Amino acid sequence: MRKLHLQVQISLDGYIAGPNGEMDWIVWNWDEELKNFVAELTASIGCILLGRNLAQGFIPHWAAVAADTSNPEYEAGKIFHETAKVIFSKTLETPIGEHSTLAKAELRKEVEALKNQDGKDLMVYGGGSFVSALIAEDLIDNYYLFVNPVILGKGMSIFQGLQMPQKVEVVDCFPFSCGISLMHYRLK
Repeated sequence: MRKLHLQVQISLDGYIAGPNGEMDWIVWNWDEELKNFVAELTASIGCILLGRNLAQGFIPHWAAVAADTSNPEYEAGKIFHETAKVIFSKTLETPIGEHSTLAKAELRKEVEALKNQDGKDLMVYGGGSFVSALIAEDLIDNYYLFVNPVILGKGMSIFQGLQMPQKVEVVDCFPFSCGISLMHYRLK
């Protein structure tokens, strides 16, 4: 059975964006160790799950990066562009871009069907309300939280709407020299 991983940039106080969606606080000058860690994690993925809002920016962005061999992110762009993507949306009528399909049925049913397919694991990168719904349904198996050295005080949380506590166990945690710390948790 495939696992669903969440990889997300997060503030020390647990926000994925500021109150108005600001993301200018995220550290992007990653050190080589962090880049290699994320490359290995990405290589273990066979399908990316996206909510409609994130898909509308994510898919065109990585398609453009993959089309420009001079772009320093070309290799990553190629991977993100060519990896299968499933867009969860009740309103879209057609998928966005290449290598994507739509999921329109009930969230749990769609994700469990994807988990039961053969192949590499699944990854979700964000989309606040989409990730919150996955967490509330107990569908995330592994949390890769990249904690940025900032306290926002308020913003968008992915842990809103939980009806009951969810037990997790620490798999790994370590700091990178760029200031980001990885917190890897597994659902118990």
